[in-house]
Amino acid sequence: MSKLDHKIAWITGAGTGIGLAGAVALAQAGAVVVMSGRREAVLAAEADKIRAGGGRAEVEVLDVADADAVAAVAARILARHGRIDILVNSAGLNTPNRFWKNQTIEGWRTVIGANLDGTFYTVNAVLPAMRAQHDGLVINISSWAGVHHPKLTGAAYNGSKHAVTALTETINMEECSNGIRACAICPAEVATPIMDRRPVPPSALDRSRMLQAEDLGATIRFVAELPAHACVNQLIISPTWNRMYIDNL
Repeated sequence: MSKLDHKIAWITGAGTGIGLAGAVALAQAGAVVVMSGRREAVLAAEADKIRAGGGRAEVEVLDVADADAVAAVAARILARHGRIDILVNSAGLNTPNRFWKNQTIEGWRTVIGANLDGTFYTVNAVLPAMRAQHDGLVINISSWAGVHHPKLTGAAYNGSKHAVTALTETINMEECSNGIRACAICPAEVATPIMDRRPVPPSALDRSRMLQAEDLGATIRFVAELPAHACVNQLIISPTWNRMYIDNL
């Protein structure tokens, strides 16, 4: 029996990148993964691959910036399964126009809506069920920019990810007595499609030396497989060849 057999894991941003890697890793560990994202065709194709490999995967199309839609998806998962054991918040984005000289209000709201508001909406939606079952794990994918202050990522992204890191710890403060634990995973550069939205996208060589999505999938699985009495409050992970140090970005 795998450690996560019969566990229900809801993953946002699950169509690509870190979210997809997390869904694959949790399914391999035995969990039923509910994959959310905005693109149904992408989610369906990836869920088929998980099922073809012997895993159990479901799809719930979702824009996490829509509070009503988040609540509806959580309600459907609970109606089907009666519980949500693991929430992985991986949905997130940035804009090419991210610096004060070109940041727009629309761009600011888009980043905050996905990265911060979306995290709040999903956590808020699952906490009542986790309290009732006196068990639950929330994994929020924050960022190196949620701990440090890189210039590269800009005001909206840095602000949103610092807020996610702080929000995560408030879950532990308030809900640990209810058997609920939360972890902010804070990766430095990961070679995912979000890199294409950089003002200057990294080269193929640079991407090859970054963390890979599968590294984060393994990290998510590690946190999820720890016993219920163990809480990893924050986990910072970076590539050994770290451009944040080498190039002082």
